Amino acid sequence: MKLPSPAKLNLFLHITGQRSDGYHDLQTLFQLTDFCDTLTFDINEQGSVSISPDIPTLPTSDNLIFKAAELLKPYRKYAYHGVDIVLEKQLPMGGGIGGGSSNAATTLLALNTLWQCGLSLQTLANLGLQLGADVPVFVMGTSAFAQGVGEQLQPVELETPYFLIIKPDCHVSTGQIFTDKHLTRDTPPIKISHALTLGGRNDCLNVVIKHNPEVNDAYLWLKNHGDAKLTGTGACLFLSFNNQQDAERLRASTPEKWQAWVCQGCNLSPTHTALNQWIEKNKA
Repeated sequence: MKLPSPAKLNLFLHITGQRSDGYHDLQTLFQLTDFCDTLTFDINEQGSVSISPDIPTLPTSDNLIFKAAELLKPYRKYAYHGVDIVLEKQLPMGGGIGGGSSNAATTLLALNTLWQCGLSLQTLANLGLQLGADVPVFVMGTSAFAQGVGEQLQPVELETPYFLIIKPDCHVSTGQIFTDKHLTRDTPPIKISHALTLGGRNDCLNVVIKHNPEVNDAYLWLKNHGDAKLTGTGACLFLSFNNQQDAERLRASTPEKWQAWVCQGCNLSPTHTALNQWIEKNKA
């Protein structure tokens, strides 16, 4: 089974409070996109989980793909079933576009089918929450208004513009951003209707650019061309366009020191589309 594993963008990100356990309450709009990694899954009968190629900076035991597979092992129909996974990486790590969480969710969805676990999407999302707050939105597979730590999801139909995504040459530490004393943590909650019509801001932006001059430089450059936004805690920034040609034109003029991609928003995850096609094909 070969499945795409998409990026997400936070169209806004409000921090509405901090819990006693240190986690933050937030509100955000998750926009799924067609910018994807690709994962290929081959069942083995040794019961083992392998991932290739190796990522030098990430031990296998810390890889969310491996952790997702291990989470599903107790639910396998056949205990001797393992899986060999090949990851074709396109999404930048540490960019705030959810690459690792998306990979974990794609793994949960694929192995739920291949290992015949028979779990519901909600059960998979609950399992995925153990791996990260962004995993449930990728499991559920629709653009969504999110609350809580990001796990309380209401599916929404968003516009699907084209986006230019820029990745400055730096890695933003999410922990550093959420522990910064200057982070806004008391933004008043808004209703979903407000979120869909008026949007909002990213409360992390000022803290991120304070700690990361490269993000500030890219933000100021992109801001010259429109309503530039930060996704998640960064480092990626994005700008929306009504058509692909305008987005590609600006990508072509992006300074070479930054990575840049053009993609389109989507309301249904490419993972779900491909998985449903695989299931239909293999019914025959």
